[in-house]
Amino acid sequence: MYPDFTLSVQYAVEAAALPRWRLRRWVGRALAFALAPPEPRAGSPVALTLRIVDAEEGRALNAAWRGRDAATNVLTFEYGADPSGLILGDIVLCLPVLEREASEQEKPLLHHAAHLVTHGVLHALGHDHIEADEAERMEALEIRILAAQGIADPYRDA
Repeated sequence: MYPDFTLSVQYAVEAAALPRWRLRRWVGRALAFALAPPEPRAGSPVALTLRIVDAEEGRALNAAWRGRDAATNVLTFEYGADPSGLILGDIVLCLPVLEREASEQEKPLLHHAAHLVTHGVLHALGHDHIEADEAERMEALEIRILAAQGIADPYRDA
């Protein structure tokens, strides 16, 4: 069962393979794992926006917010919880980077997209991978979430 969440999907580019229902399913599954007891935020409501962009917008956002002059695959803005406890976040997927990486890594596009959505959701919930122990926990959670959907470990070579 999915936790209480709302998802707004914005398409700045056509993304026929990524309809709202599919994105909502991936977000719900990520939240179900990440917000399950005994997690401290278990049961917290979540409101996310997921925007799918082209390389130009992806590059502009990455430059403005991370100081990197290149489009990245996923960019997450974590806002924490508002006074009512609602967890807020924005996730930006750059479709051309997603497609290129899936091809280069010889992964199904939908598997790579599910991984990046999951990765973005976990960041929106406050997970990070700056320190080695944080990265290990976050990757393990991603692997569990994806495995429950029949998707192979994205950190292993195919």
